Amino acid sequence: MQKSPRSKVDPIRVTRGLLDEWPVPNPSSDDDKDARGRVLVIGGCVTLPGAIVLAGIAALRAGAGKLQIATCRSIAPLVGVAVPEALSLGLDETADGVIAPRSTNALDELIASTDALLVGPGTKGNDDERLFVNRILAMPPRSPVVLDAGALYALVDNPAILRACDGNAVITPHAKEMAGILGVDVAEVTSDPATIALMAAQTMNAVVALKGSETFIATPDAALYCYDAGDVGLATSGSGDTLAGIVAGLIARGSTPLNAALWAVFLHGTAGNRLAKRIGRVGYLARELLDEIPLVLRGA
Repeated sequence: MQKSPRSKVDPIRVTRGLLDEWPVPNPSSDDDKDARGRVLVIGGCVTLPGAIVLAGIAALRAGAGKLQIATCRSIAPLVGVAVPEALSLGLDETADGVIAPRSTNALDELIASTDALLVGPGTKGNDDERLFVNRILAMPPRSPVVLDAGALYALVDNPAILRACDGNAVITPHAKEMAGILGVDVAEVTSDPATIALMAAQTMNAVVALKGSETFIATPDAALYCYDAGDVGLATSGSGDTLAGIVAGLIARGSTPLNAALWAVFLHGTAGNRLAKRIGRVGYLARELLDEIPLVLRGA
């Protein structure tokens, strides 16, 4: 990929004041759990079962009404115990302990009935997982899709595959993942993340939340936002899974992909800042972010 000139777009800073102009849809008092939306999280592997737990709980904390998790058959019962609020579906797995590509055959009905599909937490991006994700993406688009972690590497061979989602896709890469997708050096991403985020959003026709010390959120129509109020404590295991789950949960309850990405980045960062005040700038856990999400949402 040829280098492009630096972005001439001044990013809009993501603040509470900005987001109050674009509120998250609120349920009415007589809404049931179906009205608040259903999230399907697909991912996990034998060595990373906790990622889908974090992502799934984050979706519920963001206000989704129903949660379904599909993961490797051998760990599905453990996931079901860890998240008793969720349906836990066991999928065929490979000898390496990842979801087998043929497992897409068992997901058609769940995908058809979900309001937000999150694919990738707890995946590593090996060949079997990339084939599995590509088969998921090749299905007729039915609901907004969020890709994170190992699922992002399915875009390496064909970044434009997300264009079939008609703008209803969000990806949440960090710099190394973004570099892998676009075939550039990590240094190119970190030296000008704004331009890279815009290029990726236009190439894939998707909302891109490029994570870093400053997180840039870009849209296919060249809108650019920046969240710069987070801190180093968010750079911890499981933090990205939590962010992806928040995005999916907000989409399920009715937010647009852009609205969900902006709110999710803000909620995630503000939750970290709250914990930093109580615990310290570093040392808090990704799981501790979860309880903060509803409090930040209501402005407590």
